[in-house]
Amino acid sequence: MTDHSISLPSPAKLNLFLHITGQREDGYHELQTLFQFIDICDELSFNTKQERSITIEPAIEGVSLEENLIYKAAQSLWPFTSEQIGVHIALTKRLPMGGGIGGGSSNAATTLLALNQLWNCNLSIDQLADLGRDLGADVPVFVRGHAAFAQGIGELLTPVEPKAPFYLLVKPNCHVSTGQIFTDKYLTRDTPPIRIAHALKLGGKNDCLEVVKKHNPEVDEAFRWLQNYGDVKLTGTGACLFIAYDNIEDAKRVSASIPKKWQFWICQGCNVSPTHLALNQWIKSKRARGSIAD
Repeated sequence: MTDHSISLPSPAKLNLFLHITGQREDGYHELQTLFQFIDICDELSFNTKQERSITIEPAIEGVSLEENLIYKAAQSLWPFTSEQIGVHIALTKRLPMGGGIGGGSSNAATTLLALNQLWNCNLSIDQLADLGRDLGADVPVFVRGHAAFAQGIGELLTPVEPKAPFYLLVKPNCHVSTGQIFTDKYLTRDTPPIRIAHALKLGGKNDCLEVVKKHNPEVDEAFRWLQNYGDVKLTGTGACLFIAYDNIEDAKRVSASIPKKWQFWICQGCNVSPTHLALNQWIKSKRARGSIAD
């Protein structure tokens, strides 16, 4: 790792609950949710180059370069650097798309955080979060890097410290369309707001669950199977389901019986993003070498 390159983990997130409390006139939904990171991650490697271009490999099937959130994130930082500079980005993809665990948003946030350093943009976390909001509603929580209680349309974030259990995460073999879920006329849109203390102590439900199951029989089947092993929840509007366990042995025991047609991971909750931990270590190393001032 040099001053011109950096490799960072790009973690997934879970919505520990998701309440939709209303819908605005512009069509956006008012919500409350609790974000927590988990320790399964994509990996992004950034290498700067002295030409004004952005290249990414491998290409993501079905997504053009211009529509890739990684590309959009990098491009959004160009106005903040006067140098003739670009970047080559290598993506090691481990997080499934359409799973509701925020892989694309996480990749975008990781790109903002990395290139802010490599391109010497010198933007604050607040400025990066503002850029991230234009890329997607979930990007700011990854930029800020701390578990959070979110309100509004997801942009009002309050750092919190929920318990960090082990999770069994299961993805049925389907891709859930967020647009389809949020436009369904049967989606619950009037859940009463709750306070942060209630959310941390008692949790909540996912208002999207029944609509997701209706449109995706694979999710319904997996949900019914997992109900035999604990309090199963849906994350976001995606396909992934999860159960929290106090110890990893219980998660492993259940995972041994999971049908082979479903992907699964055993992971742990993280209240500080692995991206930020790795980036802070990189910055600390640069300071130790005298590359940047304290």
